[in-house]
Amino acid sequence: MNPERIYKVLLGPHISEKATVVADGSDQVVFRVARDATKPEIKRAVEELFNVKVAGVSVLNIKGKTKRTQRGLGKRNDVRKAYVRLAEGSEIDFLAG
Repeated sequence: MNPERIYKVLLGPHISEKATVVADGSDQVVFRVARDATKPEIKRAVEELFNVKVAGVSVLNIKGKTKRTQRGLGKRNDVRKAYVRLAEGSEIDFLAG
């Protein structure tokens, strides 16, 4: 994989209440990823950036909601999320220095 592509695949961690529950319950981390990212690309990017072993990747596409505004209809952006299951003994800590 092209080293530049690694930084374009992962857009950042997705931090929400559900993502926190998933991270505590099972060894999973949630990332926002590029729309054209594939599961093997996501797996390789996480392994290379964070030096962990990845057991599996699940990808989810969320359609942006349509909202009514004073000027008519508006639409939120579509989001693609990846639920990354880490192997036993692997851990990613975003809060540590």
